[in-house]
Amino acid sequence: MTRRTASLLVAGLLLVALCAVAWLRPVPYVAMRPGPVQDTLGEVGGAEIVEINGRRTFPTEGELDLTTVSVTAPTAELTLGDALLAWFDPQRALVPRDLYYPPQQSVQQAERESAVAMASSQDSAVVAGLTQLGYDVPFSVMVRSVSKGAPATGHLRPGDVVTRVNGTPVDEAVEVSALLQDVEPGQPATFTVTRDGQSMQVQTPTRAADDDPSRTIVGIVIADDPQLPFDVSIELGDRIGGPSAGLMFSLAIVDKLTPGPLTGGRHIAGTGTVTMNGAVGPIGGIGQKIAGAGNAGATVFLVPAANCPEAREAKSDDLTLVRVDTVDTAVEAVEELAEDPEASVPTCAGG
Repeated sequence: MTRRTASLLVAGLLLVALCAVAWLRPVPYVAMRPGPVQDTLGEVGGAEIVEINGRRTFPTEGELDLTTVSVTAPTAELTLGDALLAWFDPQRALVPRDLYYPPQQSVQQAERESAVAMASSQDSAVVAGLTQLGYDVPFSVMVRSVSKGAPATGHLRPGDVVTRVNGTPVDEAVEVSALLQDVEPGQPATFTVTRDGQSMQVQTPTRAADDDPSRTIVGIVIADDPQLPFDVSIELGDRIGGPSAGLMFSLAIVDKLTPGPLTGGRHIAGTGTVTMNGAVGPIGGIGQKIAGAGNAGATVFLVPAANCPEAREAKSDDLTLVRVDTVDTAVEAVEELAEDPEASVPTCAGG
């Protein structure tokens, strides 16, 4: 072997070694791909996902699928090789890791926030579904818990019903955080609460959020607390978290409490957050959710109006992408498609 040949061989081996090291090097991204699809009219572990007691329910047909996104686990790292494979997969997407897992947030905190978001979305979905059917569902804004060592410790208590923040009336839980942003971190905030039947003002310290120094927090978990006219429970186990299944839960409730199948027996999927007044909000990972719905055999996908521009970029030749902005418009579109699969309904294509 000549010296030149030996040099080329060594250089080639070094290049291969460097490429192997680079291929296995962690990158600051996570991959999103289609996650589990679950029929909200069905069962999990032998129990109905949406169970209603105290009112007559009706048999139904078809499917109303909630869709999810699977994201790289918080304890796992994506390598350069993984990232390149995801880049070339049309059903996967790469996003900066910090968007899903802020550096200051522990795995336990991320899981707890996901579970709280799911519980809150279920409450909102129940109220929105029942309101759609004409039921009067009053609700209050309640402190669910106070984090250990939080500024609110010793000031606010679990069970406090919040009626005002800094003098401004509160109608929904989401307003509390927004109103707190009028207070500089470190300055006190004043809550008007009902405790043990008595209205009182409570002043609590505040601080900046760990993941955003400009955001003011007091360290409480707050949620809308509805007074339901009868029992409606939603149970998915611990496999799925987050708030994006709200719309499909609301539709399942409407379907079960009205005669005949809402879907006309069709396979319909969708996504979207829902407020208690029935507004449908945008979600993340719309492309992966559309792909998951198509893989599961759905023919119609309900898209929050704000997600339509992104949804149009997804491959959905076999899916009708229906644009919805409220539970009411979603019910109307599903009913029209149940009667006539070629019905003209609002779509993300602009119809």
